[in-house]
Amino acid sequence: MTTVRDVSAKAGDEPITMLTAYDAPTADIVDDAGVDIILVGDSLGNTSLGHDTTLPVTVDDMARHVGAVSRATDDALVVADMPFLSFGVDEAASIENAGRMLKEEGADAVKLECGPHTVDLTEKLVQLGIPVMAHLGLTPQHVNQYGGYPRQGTDQAAAEQILDLARGHEAAGAFSLVLEHIPSNLAAEVTAELETPTIGIGAGPECDGQVLVVDDAVGLSEWSPSFAKQFGSVREEMESAVDDYVEAVESGSFPADEHSHESADLDEIY
Repeated sequence: MTTVRDVSAKAGDEPITMLTAYDAPTADIVDDAGVDIILVGDSLGNTSLGHDTTLPVTVDDMARHVGAVSRATDDALVVADMPFLSFGVDEAASIENAGRMLKEEGADAVKLECGPHTVDLTEKLVQLGIPVMAHLGLTPQHVNQYGGYPRQGTDQAAAEQILDLARGHEAAGAFSLVLEHIPSNLAAEVTAELETPTIGIGAGPECDGQVLVVDDAVGLSEWSPSFAKQFGSVREEMESAVDDYVEAVESGSFPADEHSHESADLDEIY
């Protein structure tokens, strides 16, 4: 079983692999592939629940999916993404919500979309035994503040703020740090400055690891961001299979004899 210590030990030595998963069958596949970390991302709001943003995702939504993934995972570290307004508003509620993911749903750690307000919270959670993965750069829960999903850290002041926040969360005890949609040279600088491993998404090749939304990686998404790569074409395979199913039912070729059976004991009902 991968631990937070295992992840930390890989920094600068061996690439860290992370993918999202939102259900048991996907988690089983990702775990069998040897991925180090499975993130149950609040991106399930987009990928699984049909929302335009992650903002409507609730703690109950996350708990249900985290539990499903945890039950199907044997080796990977399972990280629960904390949804919008489930943390950082009230310390007691933040601790209760984060702790629920470990105590009741079987996660190994939580991820926080971070800012200055999450440094002290990170320290408190770690003190209580809740490992924290920090997330800087583009934080999708700020979509309304950003007016979309623009690249972050593109000027000197913004870059220095990200670097300062990275240092602050490392000092607070975060075991890893996601860097999303920032310039690759900024990600390289953060990675060089920190002992805490960095995991990039749209942040270039110099991070200690990489993460993608699994729907993008396997080619299930109808649209993917420019920094993602499709390593398969699951959507095309599913479309083909469903088309074949519809044609088979409409033509009468399914079900065939081998897909059903008769019982000799029912002769008297005719």
